[in-house]
Amino acid sequence: MDYIRLDMSTYKRKSHFEYFKSMAYPYVGTTVNVDITGFLEKVKKEGFPFFLSFCYCVQEAAGSVPELRQRISDDGIIEFARCRTSHTVALEDGTYCYCTLDGKMPFPDYIPYAVKEQEKARAQSSIEEESEDVQDMIFISTVPWITFTSLVQPVPMPADSNPRITWGRHFVQEGRTLMPVAVLCHHALVDGAHIGQFYKALEKSMENL
Repeated sequence: MDYIRLDMSTYKRKSHFEYFKSMAYPYVGTTVNVDITGFLEKVKKEGFPFFLSFCYCVQEAAGSVPELRQRISDDGIIEFARCRTSHTVALEDGTYCYCTLDGKMPFPDYIPYAVKEQEKARAQSSIEEESEDVQDMIFISTVPWITFTSLVQPVPMPADSNPRITWGRHFVQEGRTLMPVAVLCHHALVDGAHIGQFYKALEKSMENL
């Protein structure tokens, strides 16, 4: 995992970093109804799996925002060149496991790769990640049964600095297909402006798929 360590003496958000890092709940998040009309039509026409296609766009969009690739490390900040995703995969018994994906490839190569990785994850049926360094990961999940307007995420103690991105069931409003997409980030690293950049990049990624 390639990363650089930021120079905290020149880091412009140093005071914000220290302030929010000291909080008991240092996270900032929002839920936005994202217009997926064109994206949904495209994946249906081509026969692409919806979840994995959207996961690719999310990973690409998050990767375009440096602050979402940053993590707190030893009272400082490291910035990864790119981040993997770790997402939930449903199991037949009603529980789920985790699947890690690396999106460092073109979309046509990503889909067959991601399908195979999900099959491996289902076979292992594990939510244990202690044996793997998860610092570079973006945690992905979905709640496809409901359309939500807000979401409360479980977080560890002490707080980690991995972004969490979750989407729910899509719905039609005024002729457009919308889907709630929730983002939760560590406020010592990420501000509202950076979250806004993510949503804008997500729109672009869906358009360019």
